Amino acid sequence: MGWFEGREHLLAVRVYYEDTDFTGLVYHAAYARFFERGRSDHLRLAGLAHATLLANPDPCAFVITRLAIDFRAAARIDDALLIRTYYDAITGPRFLISQRATRRDKTIAEATVEAACIAPSGRARRPPADLVARLAPYLVSPQTP
Repeated sequence: MGWFEGREHLLAVRVYYEDTDFTGLVYHAAYARFFERGRSDHLRLAGLAHATLLANPDPCAFVITRLAIDFRAAARIDDALLIRTYYDAITGPRFLISQRATRRDKTIAEATVEAACIAPSGRARRPPADLVARLAPYLVSPQTP
């Protein structure tokens, strides 16, 4: 579940055997999973669990439209990582998110993520007002039209 420090959400992640490749280093795709957990747990801790968003009278979900990861250093089996997540801004249906995986304050990987709010039909839509209000304390800049 993690915790908040200011607007930053932190999630502790342990590297398991299944996260590594044959060299014992974390496989690149594992970082996408770690970052997904960070984004989801940020929302959950802010009171915006995915299942709740879909069950609302005005339901919505998210899709990732862009994910860029820069790898800075190697992580290995049994490493304790912190996934640091910032929901930076909401612009129309888009959410701009910054993430880092760190080990003892050393950055292992950084991600920039763009997610879109969608209706259950899959069509892009503006996020419901209550979602924006719950995320407002964590945003760098307010929602823009």
